[in-house]
Amino acid sequence: MKDENQSVTTQIAAMPTLPMVDLWALWDAHFPRRPSHRNRSYVESRLAYRIQERAYGALPTAMRRMLVEAGAKHSKIKTQIGQSGRGIQMHLMPGTTLIREWDERQHRVTVTRDGLYEIDGQMFKSLSAAARHITGTQWNGPKFFGLRDDKGAAQ
Repeated sequence: MKDENQSVTTQIAAMPTLPMVDLWALWDAHFPRRPSHRNRSYVESRLAYRIQERAYGALPTAMRRMLVEAGAKHSKIKTQIGQSGRGIQMHLMPGTTLIREWDERQHRVTVTRDGLYEIDGQMFKSLSAAARHITGTQWNGPKFFGLRDDKGAAQ
């Protein structure tokens, strides 16, 4: 798999058929440490990106900025930060993962395509519901996940 003569397309196309042990060996060749995500599709997608990045070069900074701005502008997922819809509007695009350590455990919340929040296969309608699931108590979701400070301002 690591043969330099293989085309980028061939390397990426072969990934779904590789055993996980071979994917991890490929990961170790491209990254300094393993991710906390042990999900096969995550590993494959990150490897595919890295292989292309090494073969063709990284996206220029201006292009990255343009893509982030376009994603934010056209995202259908818009979460209001603040009381009763007042405050700054924040865009959480599908695929965004929020990470919070609580009770000596790392929790990952991923924004779904439908604007829901997924934790370990369970779906929640709001960040506050996700925070309540993690802690067992009532929390302001954006504040719990560090998206706003104590004064209510978005960070």
